[in-house]
Order: sequence, then C-alpha cells, then structure tokens
Amino acid sequence: MIQHAFDTVPFYRKILDQKNWKKGVESDHFDITDLPVITKDDLIRLNNEFHSETKFSKRFLCETSGTSGKVLTFYRNEEWDSFNRAAIFRGYSWYGVQPWDFNIYFWGYGKRFWSRLKLRLLDRLVNRYRIFEFDEKAMRQVKDKISKAVFIEGYSSMIYELGKSLAGEKLDTSNLRMIKGTSEKVFPHYQDIVEGTFGMRIINEYGAAESGIIAFECPQGCMHINMEGVFIEVQEDGEILVTNLESYSFPIIRYKLGDSVRLSDPEKRCNCGMAHPVIEEVNGRVGKVIYGRLRKYPSLKLYYIFKGLYFEHDLKINYQGYQDVIGVMELRLDRYLSSKEDQLLTHKIHEVFSDDLKVELVFDQEFREEKGKLRDFISKL
Repeated sequence: MIQHAFDTVPFYRKILDQKNWKKGVESDHFDITDLPVITKDDLIRLNNEFHSETKFSKRFLCETSGTSGKVLTFYRNEEWDSFNRAAIFRGYSWYGVQPWDFNIYFWGYGKRFWSRLKLRLLDRLVNRYRIFEFDEKAMRQVKDKISKAVFIEGYSSMIYELGKSLAGEKLDTSNLRMIKGTSEKVFPHYQDIVEGTFGMRIINEYGAAESGIIAFECPQGCMHINMEGVFIEVQEDGEILVTNLESYSFPIIRYKLGDSVRLSDPEKRCNCGMAHPVIEEVNGRVGKVIYGRLRKYPSLKLYYIFKGLYFEHDLKINYQGYQDVIGVMELRLDRYLSSKEDQLLTHKIHEVFSDDLKVELVFDQEFREEKGKLRDFISKL
C-alpha cells in the first residue's frame, strides 16, 4: 500500500520523497511510524492530493455521515468496495445469516424525492425493510415484520428504542439469528432491554466508511480485528490509528479515526477458534473537549460517569451533553430521576468535575435527531 501511495498519490509522493523513500526491496526496512498521522480534516482539505492517479475500471463516490459537522467525500475502487462487503458478510456467516435474508434496517433516507425513491427500490431488491422515524407509531409498525426477519441491523440506539417499544409483547422471533449495531456505541443498558425483548444481544460491527470494517463480534462475544483488511495501531492514550489495506483509490494510512479502544491481551484466544486479535472495548469518541472554568476534560468523561452508575448502581440513563458556554454544561436526560438517582448522579458529576464545571440537569428530553447518529456530546465552542 505504501509503495502504491508513493507511485500514484501526490500527497504521499511528496512526503516519501522528503524521507528518501526507495522503491522495491530496499524499502523493506521502512517504519510505518515515519509516516504522518492523517485526520479527517486533512482528507477534506487536501482531498484531490489523497486520490490515486491510477485509472480504475470502476469507482464509487462515497461520503461519510457528517455527524461531526464535516462531510468527507471520496472515490472507492470496486475491489475495495467488494472486499469491505465480503468482510461484513463473513461476519454474517458466523450467525448463519445470508445477505439476501429478510432484514429490518434502521438507517436514514435522503431528503430528496428521487434519492428516497431510489433507496425504496433498492430496499425492495435486497429484501430489506427500512425505518428511521423516531416515533411510537413507526416503531409499532415494525412488529408485524419481526416474525419473518432473519436479522436486524442499524443504529444501536434505534434498536434499543424498538426493544423498549415492544417490551412485554408476545413476539415471534423464531427466524431471528442476529441483531447488529453499527455506527454508534452499544451501551450496557441497551443490552438489557434488547435481550429481554428479542432473546439475544446486540452484536458489534466496528468500522467507518473511510476505514472499512475494523472488527466484527463473533458469537462468543469477542470483536475480532479484520486483520486481512486493516492494520491498526493503538497510541498510549488508547486512540486508534487505522491503515486500510484495500483503499487503493484513496489510500487511508495511519488514519486518526477519533475513537478510543482497548485491545485484549495478545495471548488471548477466543473459544470460537479464530486467532484474529481482539478489541476488548470501543470506549467512544475522543477529541471532543468539555471546557471547565480552569481545566479541559475529554468528553469521554461523560461515558465513564454513566457507565459507573450502571455497573455500580444498575442506573440506566440515556444522556446527551451540550455546551456553548465555558464553565457550564447542559446535561440532557431522557427521563425524570428519583431523589436517590439524582443524588447518585450529582455525586458522580462532582467526583469528576468538582467545582470547575457547572452542570445543569435537564429532564425528559428528546435528543435524538431525525436523521443521523445519536451524539452523546455536542459542543458549540
């Protein structure tokens, strides 16, 4: 991949020339850490310079979701696209699922009429029922589809909402083999609801449009790294860097995805028999900053606050932090809290932020957007 980048990609040709890169066998000693870490901003700002000059027989225009406020567009060559699909379908095969099996899909429609029509036709062709409207009526309409669904996939927060909506209902899940969450973190309390409603947990597919599939969870509960398609590095602070080994049209090398992860012990062997390395946990997004009056805090602090409340006190709360003033943060909660729950949360908040940050609790909030990922922290600073 590095050789290809040197030969055909303007950005890397310039970088590697500066490092006296030599072609062929003489380059075998080259250390990948000699290459710069790339961010989404770099890929957007220097977009043309990252595209390969190779004339591919077929390319597809792709774009990221833009939930960070930054939309990245790029061309994916057909071999890269096919490999990515194969990596996903290999994961499906672990659960006895075929790509053409009927499924329920939580993902957004485009806003334009022709875009929506095209997606509806595509969904019909691939035997898929798509839903992405956050209201009780839409959720209830899915109930009639459950009995013939072989798998459910999409935003984990929406699968959780479906589980809540249908909790206690008599459902026919005899055909259901897999529930897959993607694009969002799967919180522990999501699993309680989903397993109680459907009889199985949400499994994780971890990746991104530009990085490809990074890991897929096996039936034994381990997230196996797709090492045939990606090379990953984990920095000291836990942040992951991804090199996509198939992205020849738009080389992704040492890409700062923005997630914090924890790897399993290299000696760990999963009971499923696969020897791929394992990601123990995807902790969440890094890079977002909460501003106190005197100090700065990673937004991951919120995740650890609510994770602690769940494991220590079985307290299940959906949340979203919002900040537009230094030293003050609005913490939106999905429901009202009892006096005891309020005390536990307030105590945890004070443990983390002390008097440096004023946290205003706002209850009974609907903080899901009509389209896109559920964001656990929004900053306007």
